[in-house]
Amino acid sequence: MSRYIFVTGGVVSSLGKGIISSSIGKLLQARGYKITIQKFDPYINIDPGTLNPYEHGECYVTVDGMETDLDLGHYERFTGIRTTRGNSVTTGRIYQSVIDKERRGDYLGKTIQVVPHITNEIKRMMMREDDPEDYDFIITEVGGTIGDIESAPFMEAIRQLRWELSGRTLCVHLTYVPYLKAAGDLNTKPKQHSVKELQGMGIQPDVLILRTEQHLSDSVRQKVASFCNVDLECVVQSEDMPSIYEVPVSMQRQGLDAAILRKFGVPVGETPRMEPWRRFLDMQKNATKSATVALVGKYDLQDAYKSIRESLNLAGIYNDCKVKLEFVNSEELTRENVAERLSAADGVLICPGFGQRGIEGKIIAVEYCRENDMPTFGICLGMQMMVIEFARNVLGYKDANSREMDAQTPHNVIDIMEDQKTITKMGGTMRLGAYDCDVRPGSRTAEAYGVTSVQERHRHRYEFNSQYFDEYQEKGMQCVGINPESGLVEIVEIPEKRWFIGTQFHPEYSSSVLNPHPLFMDFIKHVLK
Repeated sequence: MSRYIFVTGGVVSSLGKGIISSSIGKLLQARGYKITIQKFDPYINIDPGTLNPYEHGECYVTVDGMETDLDLGHYERFTGIRTTRGNSVTTGRIYQSVIDKERRGDYLGKTIQVVPHITNEIKRMMMREDDPEDYDFIITEVGGTIGDIESAPFMEAIRQLRWELSGRTLCVHLTYVPYLKAAGDLNTKPKQHSVKELQGMGIQPDVLILRTEQHLSDSVRQKVASFCNVDLECVVQSEDMPSIYEVPVSMQRQGLDAAILRKFGVPVGETPRMEPWRRFLDMQKNATKSATVALVGKYDLQDAYKSIRESLNLAGIYNDCKVKLEFVNSEELTRENVAERLSAADGVLICPGFGQRGIEGKIIAVEYCRENDMPTFGICLGMQMMVIEFARNVLGYKDANSREMDAQTPHNVIDIMEDQKTITKMGGTMRLGAYDCDVRPGSRTAEAYGVTSVQERHRHRYEFNSQYFDEYQEKGMQCVGINPESGLVEIVEIPEKRWFIGTQFHPEYSSSVLNPHPLFMDFIKHVLK
């Protein structure tokens, strides 16, 4: 029978609820429990797929093709689980489900209200009633902060579940303890107000996580415990760490997982050693090499390419290397300044994206990298820019382009497929989720993977135009990855270069702490050479 852990936040947003949820999942997993983690977001969008990255960071894609919040990337990287559409729920999706049922007549003419209809749908999804898997623990992170009007139905649903599933639920509340530099004082008052607000909604937190930039004394923790009606062992601090991957070890050291199990009345047993995780942390601290990778993209925001950044860092650690990432805005790249901007890098990654803005700068970057034989990795739109640059400068089609950028281009080396052209619903034309890919034996890519059949996640609308397949092959850009069902090109490479590979899919979605992705591993290996 599943137990439910709810992770909420107060005072300010961006405190790291996703990292705490992932850490709790990792610690329970290390004790042998089967877990899953899900994110409930209060915004009314159906999913983050149509959101600008400046609004909400990167859009993460699950194996079954759901566009989700970036926190699901943390869940997967920390725990190695594979999330699905059931792990990401928004207010918009909940309302859509309820309205669809009302239109079908499922409610038999009743007046549809937030309570009970919306809250019942939230509870149904929180309990994962459509998931056939049996989990020991289901961890639910609720986006936003306590007091947000959008979060109220989620809080009411949690309150009801706490009552209905007595003994099988636990609330972890994460809030900020600010340090007032002028007064030299850590102030717990915002924390107390946040807990008071939560209590006003009928929810008493069981565990408090204090997000802090300064170490908290036991007396501060005792004060918080007394004011908030929480056991002292259940007041845990989350200090700034050199790396997010040190958080699970810090939480374990403070006994968070043991406190959670005791609250559930579950035998605690021995503390897991988590040796693979600790070995990884040792490698991270003791890396002896360094390398700089330039990220060429149009979103000057760390979270816009979160999974790519983490995949590069993880691959670096396993290559005994600390990777320094330098963002290069493709909108500002010109033939005059490209050498200045890229020559100091050891490798270049051409980032994914959508739309016209910044693509000419990406093409200039690809040309510079190809001509100067720099290790280069193109992902999704980045791979398409490799294809367009090659068409313009090697095949001789100076007007080559993607149909996405120029609907009238006579050399549409990137195009939308015929069966997609009649679909008008946004997102409906996209290839989303995991697809099979056959990799050509003997290719650089097959060497990196170590196998010739893989499955990778996609998020794109336009494809390599197979009418040009033979021309590319003859001139040196090899199409070494093919989808066996559709025949679509998934991977291109130039074997004569040190490392020049583009993937139509997003390998970063499959990279985790204990299993870094082989393409990123091979890329960093050649960057170091």
